[in-house]
Amino acid sequence: MGKKIILLLLVGVLGAYYVHTPLPDNIEEPWRLIWLNTQLKIVTNLATFAELLGNNHFMNTLMFYMNRQEVPPTSDENVTVMETTFNNVPVRIYIPKQKSETLRRGLFYIHGGGWCLGSAGWFGYDSLSRQTVNRLDAVVISSNYRLAPKYHFPNQFEDVYNAVRWFLRQDVLDKYGVDPKRVGISGDSAGGNLAAAVTQQLIGDRDIKIKFKIQSLIYPALQTLDMDLPSYQENSHFPGLSKSLMVRFWSEYFTTDRSLENAMLFNQHVPVESSHLFQFVNWSSLLPEKFKKGHIYNSPTHGTSELAKKYPGFLDVRAAPLLADDSKLRSLPLTYVITCQNDVLRDDGIMYVTRLRNAGVRVIHNHIEDGFHGAISYLGFKIKHRIENQYISWLSENL
Repeated sequence: MGKKIILLLLVGVLGAYYVHTPLPDNIEEPWRLIWLNTQLKIVTNLATFAELLGNNHFMNTLMFYMNRQEVPPTSDENVTVMETTFNNVPVRIYIPKQKSETLRRGLFYIHGGGWCLGSAGWFGYDSLSRQTVNRLDAVVISSNYRLAPKYHFPNQFEDVYNAVRWFLRQDVLDKYGVDPKRVGISGDSAGGNLAAAVTQQLIGDRDIKIKFKIQSLIYPALQTLDMDLPSYQENSHFPGLSKSLMVRFWSEYFTTDRSLENAMLFNQHVPVESSHLFQFVNWSSLLPEKFKKGHIYNSPTHGTSELAKKYPGFLDVRAAPLLADDSKLRSLPLTYVITCQNDVLRDDGIMYVTRLRNAGVRVIHNHIEDGFHGAISYLGFKIKHRIENQYISWLSENL
């Protein structure tokens, strides 16, 4: 009898840990999100355990699981799907089968996954690309890039930038029937980071004559300096992307050295000689009042110079687009930013909206009050279809 009671208690404790997920009242389909979070908890705990045993890197275990979600490049009655390389970077191309008498719009899409996970072939991204093609009669280029922990910054950025430069060649656009005046770039999460960074970099690239008409950033990660923003505090354990996991993604982008992760987790990684950069991510002046919610801004605690010298990437504007000064920002194209209330990255996107508007850039900000990180990729969720519809409708009107 005693063993049965202990077993029941153990099952109850484990059940409570994996299933109990406090959610706001306005979350649509809460049990679907709880079930998703339960699966994510199980996988991340297995990955943590495997890493502690020395069997596998945390991210490699996650990638093993995520690879099961890939789908082959299969054409259907409406869309031709093929894989090729742009400047040695693998891409997946989606082209409408119906012939067009005019040039089509073109969209260059960059997948998320914390610079460590994902591919253009994930079923969520494959589905989004097909929907974009079908509704816009557009050509979609969905780009891959090298991933951490095997590859670190700036490899991810350079892969995407090189693929973009190839796509924006006139002969390549002609090959796929794309109108050079109607080309845009988009991405979600880490892909939104890369989209923003690439668009900034193109401004000063005199070799590229064709520029993007629009950029669309879906809950993008945009800054590495402050891991204690109000959104990080409020959503530190929210399903989909916790603070600890986001910090792990950031640190893995630059190194497998866990000392950077630990310093970032406690917000003690920026050296005093780089303190001037905080002006670009000061949420006390860049967030609207409704997102401050009584939070008090504390001056940053500076770290040693050692980490910045070993891993200077986390202070590089190509990794943290919010660090760009206004002279660069004011040359950016029409921008659409999606942020979600229940997301650690919420304030990154909102601060970018503020800074772009202050620099005179036309910005449309779509804030999803009941949204959460990754929502546009979760097939079967009602919110996925709602955000996707808003996103594609905006592209239809502006690209």
